[in-house]
Amino acid sequence: MTRRFVMCFALVATVFAVASPTARAEGLTEAEATQIATDAYIYGYPLVTMEYTRRVMTNVAEPKDNHAPMGQFYKARVYPDAKFRDVTAPNADTLYSTAWLDLTKEPSTLSLPDMGDRYFLMPMLDAWTNVFEVPGTRTTGNKAQTYAITGPGWKGELPAGVKELKSPTNMVWILGRTYCTGTPEDYKACHAVMDKYDLRPLSTYGKEYKAVAGKVDPAIDMKTAVREQVGKLDTTAYFKLVAALMKDNPPASDDAPIITKLAKIGIAPGKEFDSAKLAPVVAKAIAKAPLLADAKIKAQFKIGGVLENGWVFTVKTGLYGTDYAQRAFITAIGLGANRPQDAVYPTSEEDSEGKKYSGANKYVIHFEKGKLPPVEGFWSITMYDSQYFFVENPLNKSSVSRRNDLKFNADGSLDLYIQNESPGKEKEGNWLPAPKGDFVLMMRMYHPSSKAPSIIDGTWKIPPVKKSGS
Repeated sequence: MTRRFVMCFALVATVFAVASPTARAEGLTEAEATQIATDAYIYGYPLVTMEYTRRVMTNVAEPKDNHAPMGQFYKARVYPDAKFRDVTAPNADTLYSTAWLDLTKEPSTLSLPDMGDRYFLMPMLDAWTNVFEVPGTRTTGNKAQTYAITGPGWKGELPAGVKELKSPTNMVWILGRTYCTGTPEDYKACHAVMDKYDLRPLSTYGKEYKAVAGKVDPAIDMKTAVREQVGKLDTTAYFKLVAALMKDNPPASDDAPIITKLAKIGIAPGKEFDSAKLAPVVAKAIAKAPLLADAKIKAQFKIGGVLENGWVFTVKTGLYGTDYAQRAFITAIGLGANRPQDAVYPTSEEDSEGKKYSGANKYVIHFEKGKLPPVEGFWSITMYDSQYFFVENPLNKSSVSRRNDLKFNADGSLDLYIQNESPGKEKEGNWLPAPKGDFVLMMRMYHPSSKAPSIIDGTWKIPPVKKSGS
């Protein structure tokens, strides 16, 4: 699965030199053209989704409400509450530090302070959603560190002590996460660390620097969900954007076969896609592509993940190689997903009997002694309503984890209580409050163990959530 990030510029030149797309299209049958168009839509889906996400998240004058201008961090200060509706499946374990970079003009530098014993990670996604670097506790340790994030065509000298991280594309999304318990004291301590995260253009490194205000484009739709905006694009606009974005965000060398196929229907990196020049058979095929591609992406759910004791999860995230359907699938359901070595997110909508969760019932998840989720970072189980948002409850508690005052059984096992009403004061540390209606559970396993038992290789199994009779 590992994708090789060696950029082959000769590949792009070869694609440009391919015979006229219109001429090549003349020899295609409708079935062949439809297949290529469908594959092209799936291939470009992450690229288009990233671009629309970038537009929305950076369309502000200053960092605010999960948005920040290009090249600047938005640093979350608190965990969302039950009123939060900006993003589905929010978390209450790590505070986000997010930024979008454009490396076409120059690299950006990222300086991180000594983190002490605080867990963190700074995954960096290229324009195709591959996590090409992950500075953090697992990979680089917690000492102070400084990086220069450079684009695919950049060559130059870096200041002493600055390590180069070469991005395969000029678009980069930093999706940093810093662990915080959520207490007033730890919020204060976590903020002090995050305030030292420094992101700036390379030309300003070591100098006085003040970020400039961003420009707000009123034409950008800030209300409609990105997924819906992408879904509403007509195919001509969609493929024009794919071709244009590939100029600054070149395909990987392993993508050569599909790039050759795309050229047959008029799509080439950096060249304008002109639907007026397409053969009728190709134009007809392209019109069918969105619906066919959507069906294939949804079908990936059954083959791209694992179903275990009522929990669904995948370890095929972060790096995709040429598995374009899986890449598009993860883009659709979990844009910004980590590499599995950094995080796995098992999700459950049904109990051990295959019935949807309901707050009308009481449930228990039982961990045998020594069989808690095996992680080197941390684990938690989060409660969501049926729409994947937090749930109002008397304790204002959205998740249960080792940072709670967990009470273990006499034999060393652990029971967690999932229900609408309190299981009793002495058990509230083990209680995950549920709504009265339907709900969904999500387990987060950060830095899951790489040795058995491990969820990554299947040697650790998630226990089922069973209905309780009490």
